Amino acid sequence: MQQIPPLWLSPETHLARSTPDHPILYFSPRVLHEVANRFQTGFPGLVTYAVKANPHPAVLSNLVAAGITAFDVASPAEMDAVRAASPDAVMHYNNPVRSDAEITAGIDHGVASWSVDDASELAKLADVPKSCEIAVRFALPVAGAAYDFGSKFGASPEEAVALLKAVAEGGWTPALCFHPGTQCEDESAWVEYIYAAKDIIAAAGVDIARLNVGGGFAANRDGVAPDLERVFEAIARAADAAFGDDKPLLICEPGRAMVSESFTLAARIKGMRKAGEVVFLNDGIYGGLVDIRDMGLPGRVEVVAANGTRRQGDRRPRVVFGPTCDSLDRLPDGLPLPEETRIGDYVLFPGLGAYSSAMSTQFNGYGLSDVATVIELSGQASS
Repeated sequence: MQQIPPLWLSPETHLARSTPDHPILYFSPRVLHEVANRFQTGFPGLVTYAVKANPHPAVLSNLVAAGITAFDVASPAEMDAVRAASPDAVMHYNNPVRSDAEITAGIDHGVASWSVDDASELAKLADVPKSCEIAVRFALPVAGAAYDFGSKFGASPEEAVALLKAVAEGGWTPALCFHPGTQCEDESAWVEYIYAAKDIIAAAGVDIARLNVGGGFAANRDGVAPDLERVFEAIARAADAAFGDDKPLLICEPGRAMVSESFTLAARIKGMRKAGEVVFLNDGIYGGLVDIRDMGLPGRVEVVAANGTRRQGDRRPRVVFGPTCDSLDRLPDGLPLPEETRIGDYVLFPGLGAYSSAMSTQFNGYGLSDVATVIELSGQASS
């Protein structure tokens, strides 16, 4: 008989009773279901999930239970993970550079939609069934995101016109896709892309079935929930204005914004130096805190004593190192922790469901592998 893992009330409850000496992620399926419902209710089209953000089996199975039927995959390993969660899930292969072996795997897995951003990559897809959709991925020099995806992927609008014609001439179902960049908080980025898509379609003289507006939706960083509904509404208005009655079906592929808020990471303090100015954790940039290195310090962090109580009082910025021998294993300076923070306490980082376990390594024998399921997560974003 399959063993059912325990369901804890909260991270604090688990920490007080278990006092783990390794970093641990706390997962709330309830929160994930709420966010999935928010996307499905608010976005004016098909909602898919970008598996790269967090491919944990519990995440994928809960998203299937929440009604997500399509997934954005970037590798055969992600295809396998999706198939394990749902044998009939629809897969969109939107990593536009693939080896021959990866293309064969995509065909074997029944990938329904493929993206391309270069003629050489389209030529590789000759064996893809004509029943499939091929979406031309284009990029613009649009600001508003934490960092730009267009520096790596995406055809210019002129190149996209030629590619769209080639897809149609090849007998596949033509579509367009773009990605405004990660942690994009400016809805005008999507608006500019949508109007550019209209111009590409007009120049190519090709009707498209669907327009994938990508991911990039912002996750909470400072304790206030991003206004996703404002972005959804802007996308809907722009699509209506640009296309009118000829509007294609819209698709989005959130990753970070979908899964981030359903996880909290707890790292234990191993040591403190210089009167508490320098803190050493049992997790760092080679583990579950790698995204903080790139995205900056979060605006909400709590410290919990070994008995599960919160450390209160005034805070002061600290220098924080991870557990490895590498001096680069260091968070951006200035993480604010309460004055009474002590060795053995736990630092809780809310909103770390994305790019934490997915990017964690085992460097120096450290890493993030343990996930505990909880009912409640404190320190979440407020509307």
